[in-house]
Amino acid sequence: MRECVTALMAMVVAMAGILGSVALASANHEIVIGLQCDRTGATQIVGTVLCPGFHDYVALVNSKGGVEGHKIRAVEIDHEYKVPPGVEAYERHKKEGAVTMAIYGTPHIYALAAKLTEDRLPGTSPGFGSAAAADGTRYPYIFPIAATYWSQGAAAVDFAKKQLGGSLKGKKIAYLFYDNPAGREPIEVIEDLAAKEGFTLKTFAVPPPGVEMGAQVLDIAQRFRADYVVAHLFGGAPGVSIKEFKRVGYPLRKVVSFVWGAAEANIEAGGGFAAAEGYYAMQFAGVGKDYPVLNEIREMYKNQGKPAPKEMDSTVFYNRGVLIAALHVEAIRNAVKAKPDGKITGEDAKKGFEKIANFTLSGLVPPLKITAQDHEGGGLVQIWQVKGGKFEKATEWFAAYQDVVAKHIKESGAKK
Repeated sequence: MRECVTALMAMVVAMAGILGSVALASANHEIVIGLQCDRTGATQIVGTVLCPGFHDYVALVNSKGGVEGHKIRAVEIDHEYKVPPGVEAYERHKKEGAVTMAIYGTPHIYALAAKLTEDRLPGTSPGFGSAAAADGTRYPYIFPIAATYWSQGAAAVDFAKKQLGGSLKGKKIAYLFYDNPAGREPIEVIEDLAAKEGFTLKTFAVPPPGVEMGAQVLDIAQRFRADYVVAHLFGGAPGVSIKEFKRVGYPLRKVVSFVWGAAEANIEAGGGFAAAEGYYAMQFAGVGKDYPVLNEIREMYKNQGKPAPKEMDSTVFYNRGVLIAALHVEAIRNAVKAKPDGKITGEDAKKGFEKIANFTLSGLVPPLKITAQDHEGGGLVQIWQVKGGKFEKATEWFAAYQDVVAKHIKESGAKK
């Protein structure tokens, strides 16, 4: 009998050890994010700064024990801003077990829209991609999680109106855009606003790769005589536009750029901050170094005996990388609250995104509210101005003409 009891106790101890190991493994379950990037292609000016910001935020979270004890692993693949490698990267991320996908590039989100839905994996397209994807009922697995091009267009017109004294009636607005689907997307919203506000709109297309626009800028300044310019350019084109406006003597304080012509790198390419004095730029993340989360990242590096990464100096793109990572992690955190073992699926992460609210990282992230119906989060932006050799904040977070944007979202659904 004593031998049986001894054997039974041994079995209990062994089982306890096994269960303890299982519990430990469960607590340490790794959660994967698929991160697409462009470090070597046409938009490397963005990717070489934005993606390190993404990784640094994930590292910060992991340094604090991860999400409810589960470490996050961001698997980056450089697709060189080419669609076929982007689709291949998606498939590789899926095999790695990614439960969220940080998509990079408008052509890529279009190419992957059907796959995301089929595989029930949430993909983000912050500040780019299809504006219609703000409608979560029609695009349940695409999350713009930042102002779309429709919302950016509406905000730019509203800002121009305020700059021109509160009325656009009889004014002339030029829309200078990179001639591709992303560049053309806001036109229909701005046309609606021209009719609503009584201004004359003229569009000026810049053919890829965007290094030649002297004729368009001259036309804007001397023939059309625009009262204000809304610019929507990418890559090296924003810097060229700054130089061209300076060359023809058009005041940069009458130019407001969409979000992809709004970084320190764009200003430096345009001749530097002194040359770009007055230029206005739209942002969907906070600008500068004075945010608690950035201080934490610097402290993390200091504790490792390392200097802060040089990418942090390019605050616009770096901060966006931190913002995007933070929203992915917050969605995962919301999902893990419902599944403490961390064995979450893409569907769980989707629901996690749709619970994001009142999460601002002390001002770095706008006060988004993502719901099952609204995957954009309100279309919030800030405007910053090049002033005194740096970016200065010109507005608080705001959204504009939301009724007009909502109409276009609804109409895009009726067309399908």
